[in-house]
Amino acid sequence: MQASDAQIFSAAWEHAWRELGLAPATDALPQLLAVHSGSDRHYHGLQHIAECLQWLEQLRAQVAHPAELALALCFHDAIYDPQAKDNERRSADWAQAVLQAAGAKRDAVQRVHALIMATCHFQATQAQPAEDSDWMLDIDLAILGAAPERFAQYQAQIQAEYAWVPAADYAQRRPAVLRIFLQRPAIYHTAAMQTRLEAQARHNLQQALATA
Repeated sequence: MQASDAQIFSAAWEHAWRELGLAPATDALPQLLAVHSGSDRHYHGLQHIAECLQWLEQLRAQVAHPAELALALCFHDAIYDPQAKDNERRSADWAQAVLQAAGAKRDAVQRVHALIMATCHFQATQAQPAEDSDWMLDIDLAILGAAPERFAQYQAQIQAEYAWVPAADYAQRRPAVLRIFLQRPAIYHTAAMQTRLEAQARHNLQQALATA
């Protein structure tokens, strides 16, 4: 039987805290599952987080602090309002509060906070170690290199989250966002993800622009 997105999330959450030797507040997991399951979470919800956590499992041996990265992934879209500009900061602050309450070391708290802030994507990141920030960014953008069917679903999910934007404006703005990724010398930061996903991501983006 295939695990549900909530089961994948919960298992990764519990594994991460065991690795850190800490216990979070008992209400933290239910609260996160609740926000990620909101009816407005067409893309930025449990499916996306579960996909990210599954990528982390594949890449775990190459990550410096996998437990911290897992928690950063669990929290990175905890606050998501398409009309807001501070989603990453508020999500990072939530993670920081939970980690501090659980007695996490200061450097671990700072790393998780920085990893979440790195998902602004279009801003410079100061996450340490830099290698884990690269994994964070690449995992978050793995959807761009997904199979065409999943990429098409993702495109529709993003459009649903931006239903409040007039159709003509969305039709102009969305292609502009996709072009930003195509204009990068490489979409992915790590050699491993470039090898696995770069070609498919570029194909997906080019197809999306061709049909926009």
